[in-house]
Amino acid sequence: MAKLKGKVLTQFPSQAVSDAEKQTMNYGLSVGRAIEQEWFNKDNNGIGKFYNSRQEAHRLRLYARGEQSIRKYKDEFAINGDLSYLNLDWKPVPIIPKFVDIVVNGMQDRLFSIKAVGQDNISTGKRTKFVNDIQQDLNTANLLLDIEQKLGVSARNFAVNELPANTEELELYMQLNYKQGIEMAEEEAINNIFKANKYDETKKRIDYDLTTLGIGAAKHGFNNTDGVVVEYVDPANLVWSFTEDPNFGDCYYFGEVKTIKVNELKKQFPGLSNEEIEELVNKGSNWNDYNDPTYNFYNNSELAAKNTLTVLYFNWKTWEHDVYKIKEIPTGANKAIKKDDTFNPPKDKRTRFEKVKQTREVIYEGCLVLGTETLLSWKKASNMIRPSSNINKVMMNYIVSAPRLYKGNINSLVSKMTPYADLVQLTHLKLQQAIQRMTPSGVYLDADGLAEIDLGNGTNYNPQEALNMYFQTGSIIGRSLTMEGERNNGNIPIQELPGGGGQQIQVLIGAYNQYIQMMRDVTGLNEARDAADPDQYSLVGVQKLAAANSNVATRHILQSSMFITTCLAEAISLRFKDVLEYHPTKEMFIDSIGQFSVGSLQELQNLNLHDFGIFLELAPDENEKQLLENNIQVALSKDSIHLEDAIDVREVKNTKLANQLLKFRRVAKQEADRQQAQAASAAQAEAQGQAQIQIEEAKAQAEQMKTESKVQLSTAENEMDIKKMEVETRAKKELMQYEFNLNVQLKELELKSQMELAERSNQSMLQRELIREDTKLKTSGKLSGAPNTDNPVKDFESKGNDTLGGFDMGRFEAS
Repeated sequence: MAKLKGKVLTQFPSQAVSDAEKQTMNYGLSVGRAIEQEWFNKDNNGIGKFYNSRQEAHRLRLYARGEQSIRKYKDEFAINGDLSYLNLDWKPVPIIPKFVDIVVNGMQDRLFSIKAVGQDNISTGKRTKFVNDIQQDLNTANLLLDIEQKLGVSARNFAVNELPANTEELELYMQLNYKQGIEMAEEEAINNIFKANKYDETKKRIDYDLTTLGIGAAKHGFNNTDGVVVEYVDPANLVWSFTEDPNFGDCYYFGEVKTIKVNELKKQFPGLSNEEIEELVNKGSNWNDYNDPTYNFYNNSELAAKNTLTVLYFNWKTWEHDVYKIKEIPTGANKAIKKDDTFNPPKDKRTRFEKVKQTREVIYEGCLVLGTETLLSWKKASNMIRPSSNINKVMMNYIVSAPRLYKGNINSLVSKMTPYADLVQLTHLKLQQAIQRMTPSGVYLDADGLAEIDLGNGTNYNPQEALNMYFQTGSIIGRSLTMEGERNNGNIPIQELPGGGGQQIQVLIGAYNQYIQMMRDVTGLNEARDAADPDQYSLVGVQKLAAANSNVATRHILQSSMFITTCLAEAISLRFKDVLEYHPTKEMFIDSIGQFSVGSLQELQNLNLHDFGIFLELAPDENEKQLLENNIQVALSKDSIHLEDAIDVREVKNTKLANQLLKFRRVAKQEADRQQAQAASAAQAEAQGQAQIQIEEAKAQAEQMKTESKVQLSTAENEMDIKKMEVETRAKKELMQYEFNLNVQLKELELKSQMELAERSNQSMLQRELIREDTKLKTSGKLSGAPNTDNPVKDFESKGNDTLGGFDMGRFEAS
């Protein structure tokens, strides 16, 4: 061991050795001893890197709990170590825990969701085909519409209402809605593993460490009993190679110090005998007592320390060579034969084989008992995970992040506050001391002034009586002149004395508030963040802006927490393939995922063919939610979107995508309103045309009805005339028949009378004349003569009743 200026020079073994040598226990012991020397050996000043780091972590955690040591405060007040004259409450003021809780609990409110995107050829091909199908429908929209209208056959890949309007909306659709079944199954698998390992509680501890210590760490692994395991790592027990990367990406070793019990040691390494275990416990205990005086403090008791052992579990990253001998067989084909890295074929061209090698990173796992030369385990790690994009690179099991790392020094939020927390505590103690030393307000009594007062009843004004009057009534009696007529300096014999210490208390209170404000200034946690003393005159928007600025001041802590979670999700995604390959209850695990993604069960069997990009989608904070909600309310107030659109926008966790969705929904609503207005206008014009047509048709129908009415009226009149004529004809026929009958009867009577007259008359001439007239009457139907009586001849012919609708019966008479 070489020493230089008090610092131990650590000698790590060379990595430029053969793979066989790296696998030896001696090589592993050399690595473990080098790590032990770098972190656990003390220099000439008695300072050890690991112990100093762990004590600093312990100190910061005590401050974060409000339980820091009060020794320094007592030393400030002690005089030569004597505190007998002080009666103070030394309990620290828990001001730092409030700020720590604000940051840690605020980070727990920022919910996140894990997103998996397939990056392999299969997933990319499906995504590309999906986009091409949509683009094809968009580009041939008119042609597809003509085919549907003319042939009645749909040649579309997607329904019309499911197609985006343009390329920008298609990009947004792909980000928000498109998700393959294998991607959904991968996301559910990662979430299930997180839930199985209770990562919510682990994340709280990591966030607390990032706030308190400035560094957070976690570990992932795989075993056949528990499957994929995610564990919390205490940064106080963590060792690592020197790095300036805040995310420790270039570290080539990590180690974790654990104090395990003897029975646990026997369980992990059953090959150890009882004597070996006893020897290891004795050596380890003696080493701890010498190198770490606080060992018993951390393990609570000396008895527990005798039953435990301090062990260093470490990972060492190096490389190995995959060497193959490519031999040409008689058939002319090549055969690959696995060789070790020492294989070196001759360079003679006549040889029928050659050497092919590939270099890749590997991890060796070791377990060293601190303080001894015993290496309990050293082997090449199994189930190493490698990114699918670079199979030669290996990922470490430890994920560490320290956002404020510089030259090996880590700065934290609590470390910024500890100086001012000490000043706050000292001010608080001095304030207690000042309050204890305060005296009540007193009264000054001038006895000479009282002696000059004569009450007028023969008695003097004594002090007791003056005090009684003052305390009971608040009044006093005084004289401005003495008995000799001179000015009386004690004209006010009683005066109130102010109490002591009031001004000093005000100064201390001002200092106390100043130190609290300094803590807010150095951390960025202002009053708006903790709502301790909001300004009543400040607008709500100003308060929210101040709170948002405070969130910005601590955003690096949130980003580190998200980095650890994202890396764990990526590691789980890669280790999930090991679960499907090696886990004895993999079918049960697949079934637990299948209830959320039934269609992906078959694809899960071939998960090793897929490669995923894992990222976290962080839910927006209150300020971002409020800005988005303002945009939604403005759009709703102007009737630019529907209520359903507002619900969809609120469900998008990414505010940028949410605003883009809001814009597209707003444009779609405007287009729909425009089309609706055009349709309404066209419908109104059509309705007006229809109304005009109806009016014209009504007019035509009215004219037609009028014409028909006239025709019907004319027809009715004609029918009435015909009926009237028929009735008149019948009546006239009857009348004419009756008239004819009467004429016949009359003629018969007349003939009879004539015949009787002829018989009585012998005038033959008259008889011939009568006969001639009778013949004439028969032929003409008209009486040509009357009986020879004295009375005038009566005519029975109907006069004026022999007309039928304008023509008479005269035309029917014989000519």
